[in-house]
Amino acid sequence: MEAEGEQLCEAARNGDVTKVNTLIKSGADVSYFDSDGLTPLMHAAKLGYTDVVKALLEAGAPWNALSPANQSAGDFAMDAGHQEAFEVLLNAGIQAELILGTIARKTKKDGDCEGAYLDDRVSFSEDKLMDSDSKAVMMAWEKPLMEAHAKAVCSGGGSILNVGFGMGLVDTAIQQYGPAKHTIVEAHPEVYERMLRTGWGEKDNVKIIFGRWQDVLSQLESYDGIFFDTYGEYYEDLREFHQHLPKLLSLEEFTLILMAFVEVMHSSMLFTAI
Repeated sequence: MEAEGEQLCEAARNGDVTKVNTLIKSGADVSYFDSDGLTPLMHAAKLGYTDVVKALLEAGAPWNALSPANQSAGDFAMDAGHQEAFEVLLNAGIQAELILGTIARKTKKDGDCEGAYLDDRVSFSEDKLMDSDSKAVMMAWEKPLMEAHAKAVCSGGGSILNVGFGMGLVDTAIQQYGPAKHTIVEAHPEVYERMLRTGWGEKDNVKIIFGRWQDVLSQLESYDGIFFDTYGEYYEDLREFHQHLPKLLSLEEFTLILMAFVEVMHSSMLFTAI
């Protein structure tokens, strides 16, 4: 099996999709790590071989496996500027999170697991926020997406609300637009403490509210733009948040901007008033 794994890595590096498919059919391990700590998918992503990336993902290659340097296949594709391969990997992540979300919703019905993430320990690195199971809560390669969201949610200026700080990617981008008021709701105690340590509580236009959005609704005001990006919540929670939008947005009539990636990936949405 090790020999086949090495051959699969070599075929991925060469962009030989025919050889890759042959090895997969013969039982080669698509999750194999070579001596450099890289999987076949990482090699293909790093070199921009989109067809190979697709073949490996279809065979069950883990899209979120990490190299010794804590880089995923998506990180490699993004760093090398291979946009097509990056988008394929992004889509794989969306589908995986959708399936995991369905499982988690069922688990919640069968046995109460509410608050599991908020009680969990998290760890920060330069480009990732991880839970105690080394699952990524947020990765730096989401930064371009978060910057695009910030541009949209700040398009009308005024007062902005973000629910879910994470690594602060979208909030950092929001600050670039100089909102009159920038309110951030964050429920995880370690993330909240890190926000304070890194100076977010000292910014003149920033107000931090610690707690679950469901518990701090009375502290929220009226906003010109809202970004919603929570971890450990799913579509039912998002639907509940929708019900509060008429009061949270500054005008009675509003435009709801739904980004397909964000809805599935992190139950995230952004809203702007018109």
